[in-house]
Amino acid sequence: MSPEAKPPSRRAVLRAGAFGLLGAAAGGCGFMPAKTPDAEQLAPVKARVDGDLVYFNWADFVDPSVFKGFEKEYGVKVIQSNFDSMEGMVAKLNAGNRYDIIFPTAKWAQRLVRGGRLRRIDHSGLAHSQAIFGTYDYFADPWYDPGSAHAVPFTAYKTGIGWRRDKIGELTDSWRDLWSDRAKGKVFLLDDRDEVLGMGALALGLDVSTGDTGDLDRITSLLGTLRPRLRGFSSDSYNNLLNGNALIQQAWSGDMAAMLNQADDPSVFGFQAPKEGTPINSDCYAIPWNAPHPGTAMLFIDYMLRPENVKKNIEYIGYPMPVAGTEKVYADLVEPFPECLVTQDDLKADVFFRNGGSAAEDARDAAWTHVKAG
Repeated sequence: MSPEAKPPSRRAVLRAGAFGLLGAAAGGCGFMPAKTPDAEQLAPVKARVDGDLVYFNWADFVDPSVFKGFEKEYGVKVIQSNFDSMEGMVAKLNAGNRYDIIFPTAKWAQRLVRGGRLRRIDHSGLAHSQAIFGTYDYFADPWYDPGSAHAVPFTAYKTGIGWRRDKIGELTDSWRDLWSDRAKGKVFLLDDRDEVLGMGALALGLDVSTGDTGDLDRITSLLGTLRPRLRGFSSDSYNNLLNGNALIQQAWSGDMAAMLNQADDPSVFGFQAPKEGTPINSDCYAIPWNAPHPGTAMLFIDYMLRPENVKKNIEYIGYPMPVAGTEKVYADLVEPFPECLVTQDDLKADVFFRNGGSAAEDARDAAWTHVKAG
């Protein structure tokens, strides 16, 4: 990505307060289709041009040149809309808005599948699908979508700690580094329920997605001891570090990689994936059940999986894409921050945020409210 064309942090506008999580229980997951999908709408999609592409994703998450290439090759237009949270994405779906391609995270993909909201994706209809499923065993049968029948992985990333090495020296590879006296008053946590509660859980040796009230009491108590050191909650990880507002910042690996495009001297920064465990997540390509142009969406997924387009997109957004043959592209990009890499072992450690029942989700909402209120 050229110095003149850097996207903002992928999550800079994210405010993923978990209020109204739309129910994660195995039933309908709180999703209310305008009508019950029929067999044809849930059947596998054939890749073909059937109209322009109505696209719904985070802002600046596909290289503009990739869009232009897709439009030129298939004679279609990409009509873009953006969301700033998973809750916002699903609210638009529930309101009846129709999109051809959306990008849920793993746990939200599971909710959409359970709610009957996604079309089936026949891997044989994607010429480049084996670059994922033939190499990354984890995604061949992930917990959130058995057989990846409805969702194709788009990115994979982890959560760790970014810091100013030039200001506070080295860290100890622990979540407890967020409590460093050297950074007091200049510590930020992500403005994200699961990430903050998950960090507290990992620091205590608990399950990253625990909804047990006793566990959550321990987590909120621990996080209460961090409040005097906090400057605030912010998901604008790399800008906080670049401008010096943060000396330590809980951060997504992809945002730290994107920061390398703006840092005059990357050596003054560091990124670690703490030894107690680091959350792993994945964004997915998915086609809603009521997509007006599902065939074009299939063509777009396959176009995005072409090696030359994966390379462009990795360099543009700073997030790795689990496509065989592109690993070196990302490794070269994050050479100063090697812990940004997401390996097969990281995936198999399975530290994903999971959906809980309604009582567990309510308990996590309440804990998050308590943490934010201080």
